[in-house]
Amino acid sequence: MQANGENSAEQGSRIIRPILDETPLRAASFIVTIYGDVVEPRGGAIWIGNLIEICAGVGISETLVRTAVSRLVAAGQLAGEREGRRSFYRLTDAARAEFAAAARVIFGPPEEASWHFVQLMGSSAEERMQMLERSGHARLGPRLAVGVRPFPSAIMPAVVFRAEPAQGASELKAFASGCWDLGPHAQAYRRFLACFGKLAVLPDTARAIAPAECLSARLLMVHQFRFVTLREPRLPAEILPADWPGDEARRLFARLYRSLSPQADLHVARNCVTLTGPLPKATGATEHRLRMLCGEAAPGKSGNPV
Repeated sequence: MQANGENSAEQGSRIIRPILDETPLRAASFIVTIYGDVVEPRGGAIWIGNLIEICAGVGISETLVRTAVSRLVAAGQLAGEREGRRSFYRLTDAARAEFAAAARVIFGPPEEASWHFVQLMGSSAEERMQMLERSGHARLGPRLAVGVRPFPSAIMPAVVFRAEPAQGASELKAFASGCWDLGPHAQAYRRFLACFGKLAVLPDTARAIAPAECLSARLLMVHQFRFVTLREPRLPAEILPADWPGDEARRLFARLYRSLSPQADLHVARNCVTLTGPLPKATGATEHRLRMLCGEAAPGKSGNPV
């Protein structure tokens, strides 16, 4: 049995390594993923030594981690605390609000469509327009954009016009196809499926990969999935192309996240510490995420959706 376990672990490693090759990482961005997936739902800070260890598992050096943490502090996303010679970092209140919104998209059910037009006012319009486009809006002019999902508050000052089709509902799909180029988003989802589908071929992912590798694999998957899903327009299903790969990608994400989580969370509980002691293996927030991925959570259920 032990020999089979070792062979399975080696197989898991062989699958994770190509994923690393296909998933370009920047230290600051990956650290954001660590906070969103591991730290924030457990409600605390984390020792920088744990960040260094987790990042080493995906090939990011200690120097890059320390530089990235300093930049995230300067950007107002992280706040530092010390206990003796150890440094701990937690998300700022502003960053927590952003993370909560992102978590609802990544783990929750599809949002209701909320069509609106945004007219940018003031200076730095191009910079803010690019921010809108990264959040899934479509540019209609130098200062005018259209969107279906919530817009980032950082784009203010702007005038926002709420909208709903009064006539021409049958033409809405044509309107959307003229506003958004869905091709790059579809390709991104297909790359996600090709990359992480390799993990799905293992007979039992959670047993085939060691706990530390389960955490690395889950973080890599969340990292890639959040980039894809937060940037695509998340149009209503009725106006998407018939061969849209987003639903299949979400099903794969949910399946692998549930499969990887027991061992990944065990590694967190055994190795990661906050100011008050070890990070817990599970919390109401982490369990709520799993319920949402299982389709069991409904609006109004108890539990923190973050």
